[in-house]
Amino acid sequence: MSPERLSILFVSQTPASPPRFGAQARVHGLMTQLARRHDLAAVTLVEDELDAEECRRAMQAYCREVVLVPNPNVRQGLAKRLRQLRSLASTQSFERLLVTVPAMQRALDRVLRARRFDVVNLEFTFLGDCDLRQAPPGERLPPLVVDSHNIDYDLARQYARAGNSLTRRLYAGANWRKLRREELGTYRDADGVYLCSAADERHVLDQLPGVRTAVIPNAADVEYYHPRPTDPPPDGRTVVYFGLLSYVPNVDGVIHFVKDIWPRIAEAHPEARCKIIGGRPPPSLLALAGPRVELTGFVSDLRPHLAAAAAVVVPLRLGGGTRLKIVEAMAMGKAIVSTTLGAEGIEAVPGRDLLVEDEPAAFADAVNRLLAEPGLAARIGQSARQLAVERYAWSGAARALESFYRRILEARS
Repeated sequence: MSPERLSILFVSQTPASPPRFGAQARVHGLMTQLARRHDLAAVTLVEDELDAEECRRAMQAYCREVVLVPNPNVRQGLAKRLRQLRSLASTQSFERLLVTVPAMQRALDRVLRARRFDVVNLEFTFLGDCDLRQAPPGERLPPLVVDSHNIDYDLARQYARAGNSLTRRLYAGANWRKLRREELGTYRDADGVYLCSAADERHVLDQLPGVRTAVIPNAADVEYYHPRPTDPPPDGRTVVYFGLLSYVPNVDGVIHFVKDIWPRIAEAHPEARCKIIGGRPPPSLLALAGPRVELTGFVSDLRPHLAAAAAVVVPLRLGGGTRLKIVEAMAMGKAIVSTTLGAEGIEAVPGRDLLVEDEPAAFADAVNRLLAEPGLAARIGQSARQLAVERYAWSGAARALESFYRRILEARS
């Protein structure tokens, strides 16, 4: 591989740093590793609830230039519902309308016309209608490479089938078709698309056989997430779930676990406790809290919570891509019980690196085994840690992404 430094512009709907949820963690992990060998810049939207200056400082640690554009469209509650209603009359998806900010295109125009970039890297496809192929006068236009965190239209289609109300199912049914047209259009127009899993790659190639693709898996900062002597030991009774709790697959997974699985664990282990970690929980999750079920909200450092856990659960029934929560828990040396979908795309061996069950009773039995057999939990955790270090470190993922960039540049030349 050529040692030549590349100039790469990352364009995103949210800042990569400091990473507080999965999508940020993926971009942060890849960017910080790439910045060791290449020159990075970023133009990104930022919503009001984030501290823009904190984000700017964090990203300036590895970017030569950081441009943050306020996004006034991101509102919760009534404002979100009204925007969703208005989106029904639009030909664009709700997700695209949410990131349609004229100031974003102006910022991109200024940055792209001021200096030449070797690659423009777009996170997600929602900003895919922006003019991203620009360069200073006389310079060659940069290739566009898209990071597909999920097949988002397929995720929206799952929501349409699994929504807990007729209104939500009908809305999602109309929206996912718009999202599909936009998402496939962005993939088709890009010079390359990289995805989190081989399953997602197959999905894209089935729809668009001519697209150049690569699998760049989700990973973990294995130097940050690792068992430390100062961490508390596993307490033998705490079962942990963690993730952004405003994300629909996480909401569904937590409700499913607490209502359908947890009672079987609580009956078998009266001392067991369930800890749900993550920011932005909706009222439907807050209502689940009780004497043995704790919702912590956002925590600044997951590691002590994971270290003290007897087991980590990933009871997901909706979703795509691969789960960062699994590779981060693996890096911490934790025993994990997951559904098949939750572990999809991760090359872990069930029974050795984690336990996989889909039926509520079998899922509960697997958790009960880990609570009753701490030696088994320790062995699975050690194997998981080894797999994370060998296969799921951000350094390896970034090297694979750099190779993909170079393949695209060589093809263009």
